[in-house]
Amino acid sequence: MPSPIRRAPTRRDILRFTAALAAAGTLAACGKSSDDEEAGGVVTVDLWHGQTDTGKKALDALIKQFNETHPLIKVVGGGGGVTADSMLQKVTAGLAAGSFPDVAYIFGSDLASMTRSPKVADLSASLDLKDCWPAAREAVTVQGKVRAAPALLDSLCVVYNKKLFAAAGLPEPKAGWTWDDFTSTAQKLNNPAKGVFGTGWPGVGDEDTVWRLWPMIWDLGGNVVSEDGKSVAFDKVGEQVFGTLDRLRTDKSLYIDPKPGGEQLYQVFLGGRMGMVATGPWQLPDVIDKGVDYGVAPLPSYSGKPVTISGPDTWTVFDNGKARVKAATEFVKWLNDPQQDVRWDIEAGSLPVSTTTAALPAWKKHAASTKGLQVFVDALETARVRPVIAAYPKISQQLGQATVAVLLGRKSPGDALGECVRQCNALLAVLS
Repeated sequence: MPSPIRRAPTRRDILRFTAALAAAGTLAACGKSSDDEEAGGVVTVDLWHGQTDTGKKALDALIKQFNETHPLIKVVGGGGGVTADSMLQKVTAGLAAGSFPDVAYIFGSDLASMTRSPKVADLSASLDLKDCWPAAREAVTVQGKVRAAPALLDSLCVVYNKKLFAAAGLPEPKAGWTWDDFTSTAQKLNNPAKGVFGTGWPGVGDEDTVWRLWPMIWDLGGNVVSEDGKSVAFDKVGEQVFGTLDRLRTDKSLYIDPKPGGEQLYQVFLGGRMGMVATGPWQLPDVIDKGVDYGVAPLPSYSGKPVTISGPDTWTVFDNGKARVKAATEFVKWLNDPQQDVRWDIEAGSLPVSTTTAALPAWKKHAASTKGLQVFVDALETARVRPVIAAYPKISQQLGQATVAVLLGRKSPGDALGECVRQCNALLAVLS
């Protein structure tokens, strides 16, 4: 999820870990003994967070404060030895081996698959999420139960280069603009002679490629899956969405990033050679550090109505015994308290997980001093999240492959969509 603050998340495919998750239910019982305590009744909580740079520094400070104010709990924030992008693999292997943390930083899109293990705690009776943004609540709810605590909240908006807009004689984008506006603006910003692209898109086929499509699909009335879960629900609108990408490709106004994580895409923007990029608040510190004269606009839509996506991440608690579950739950609840949440948000580059945090003077001061940040917060009012279902990674993999085929001109929008829908529906038929 980290640049100095947070890089665009690479939402990995988890198919190869399904068997390990299934096995975890039986193997994990052979693991740690329950209710580990040190002398004096102190309960140790093992935290795998995967944060680096500024995020790690912010979390280390919060852990230190928690330990100082909770003498009967000791949180050990070793991190797990991997970055957040690799945490799913690390935890899955730990579950299979019977050696796993008490709390781990799990991407929201991976939570449903993770909850196949009975070692994931049910926090329904422990967490009060009524003040959280809907996106945060939905991201931690699996089949009606709260299976994790919100860890990080974001939204997707468009960051644009004011200098390039001025050079092209274009008005800056405003709320209510459409995807037709976006594509025509990208074409006008494009300047091959100066190495300037109108916009960019990740071209690997991973979750970073895919999650940008969902606001477009939702806006047209589509969805990820049908209500009964037996088929995808983007078959009627996907061709129009792919058509937008194909127009950007044929206009040659689109930089396609061939590497995971969107690193090259963002470097092109930070170097002043891209007019617009859809991204989250995690990118603003880099933009500011590079001295880019920028603005932030809501995502365009087909209808003109506001719509975006949030990709919340979670603090997932694992069952190493009642005492450790209780201590771990107390820790994640403490992190979500507005007084701690606002520190994490400001120092680690997130958005407030609750409306209460967003109303704090400290957050309001921070938002007012960071150009464009409030646009990302306001977008939470209309943000939706991907469904927290175990089938999602498989659907994402197929849609990612289809998207790359369109971006690279290998298939027409209709052919790419048709193949994707057939593959996804075949998968859902097996799973349902």
